[in-house]
Amino acid sequence: MGGVQWGSAADEANVYVALSDVGRVMLAHTQFTDADRHRGGGMFALRRSDGARVWSAPPVPCDVRPRCSPAQAGAVSAIPGVAFSGSLDGHIRGYATGTGRIVWDFDTVREYETVNGVKGRGGSLDGPGPAIGGGMLFVNSGYTVDGGMAGNVILAFGVE
Repeated sequence: MGGVQWGSAADEANVYVALSDVGRVMLAHTQFTDADRHRGGGMFALRRSDGARVWSAPPVPCDVRPRCSPAQAGAVSAIPGVAFSGSLDGHIRGYATGTGRIVWDFDTVREYETVNGVKGRGGSLDGPGPAIGGGMLFVNSGYTVDGGMAGNVILAFGVE
């Protein structure tokens, strides 16, 4: 469960990759330890021309919520100036492509009022990366495979 799992993003200069390195956690009998809350994650920019590391951003430590991990196993998506990476801790973060600094962070783990009235809740982010188009960022929140937090929402973010 290490390395880059679902995919990266690129622009004219760099390739942006997120690091998983999560320990495999089975759904039954799971007890997260303090070490699990600090294991995995991180973002990297690699120069396209030669693969050299341009920058790296360490993972954001996980809080005390159940089934929390800082691993960033999902695919990365990018727009000019920002690379987006979701984490098993339920956060979607935007990283400045020039420096790796976090410029946007949204915690998806909470209840939502949905358009169809079905109870909605955010969870872990894994698998596909955010979809971006028409000035909108769409994020799927909830992924239970290998111990992630359940959820059932697609969140839409627009430019403020």
